[in-house]
Amino acid sequence: MKRVGRNAKRDERLLSLTTGAYHAGDGTAVRSRRDVTEQPNLPVGLPSGRSSSHPLVPGSDFQSASYEWRRLFAESLGTFFLVLVAVGGPVVNARFGGTVIPLMAQVTAPGLMVAALILSIGAVSGAHLNPGVSVAFALRGDFPWRRVPAYAAAQLVGAVLASGLLEALFGPQGTAGLTVPGGGIGDATAMIWELVLSTGLVTVILGTASGAQNVGPLNAIGVGSYIALAGLIGAPVSGASMNVARSLGPALVLGNTTSWWVYVVGPLAGAVIAAGIGYLLRGPGGGYSGTSAAQGTLGWLWRPGPIERFTPPSRRFGPNVDRDRE
Repeated sequence: MKRVGRNAKRDERLLSLTTGAYHAGDGTAVRSRRDVTEQPNLPVGLPSGRSSSHPLVPGSDFQSASYEWRRLFAESLGTFFLVLVAVGGPVVNARFGGTVIPLMAQVTAPGLMVAALILSIGAVSGAHLNPGVSVAFALRGDFPWRRVPAYAAAQLVGAVLASGLLEALFGPQGTAGLTVPGGGIGDATAMIWELVLSTGLVTVILGTASGAQNVGPLNAIGVGSYIALAGLIGAPVSGASMNVARSLGPALVLGNTTSWWVYVVGPLAGAVIAAGIGYLLRGPGGGYSGTSAAQGTLGWLWRPGPIERFTPPSRRFGPNVDRDRE
């Protein structure tokens, strides 16, 4: 009976690791960083510093203002490279005669770039790279609304900088790089097309970043693949933007705001619909995995500087953690 009790406590501590709710060995909640660091059976290497905390991890300094600039910089940098590829493909192609970069390459390149960026900066900011994604995560409760405006502004700044660099390097190339309705396509049709494509994109993002079906870094494959496939069928109709920042960035730099509302209303409405679809499929919220994917893990699983040595759970709970079984 004594062993059963010890196993029960061990299982409670292991469960607390997966849910983000840290408890002491007697079942009482840990409320401060001092409590966390003094409990020998709790995870080691939690961030030190300020007293503010992540909503799921008491004792972390997730909400420290000193980290916010890193997240915003990551969003600007990521959107910069996304737009550099998405706009740069058509611009470079136009600059060199219109035959050097096939359309298939132009529409698949952004998907590959997004996949790479999710893997490289996702832990810092969540790698939204798209105002619609920020809105959808906020609607699901995985991302605070108060941070959405700053994220959207950072994404737009990155898009403008990338578009400005391309114009400085290659000069104006007509409408190359802009997202405009295709020949014979009206604004309403293009808007509905963008709405449908954006709904699919954000549905994939929310689905792969959910506790019900979280695939971790591999969500980069799902998201990148969707962007590439949507581009193959959607580019001739509307440009397959699915991203407010990607469309407004070059439009502002070139001073061409043709059909601009299509690429604001369509992607944002699609993101809202996708959040509703996510609710119907999995219920409210994305859980622990959804929150970590939406907000990144800077400030509660790691902090700038040398990363602390990781201690496997079996060692955290002693040598008998896997052997104390009936």
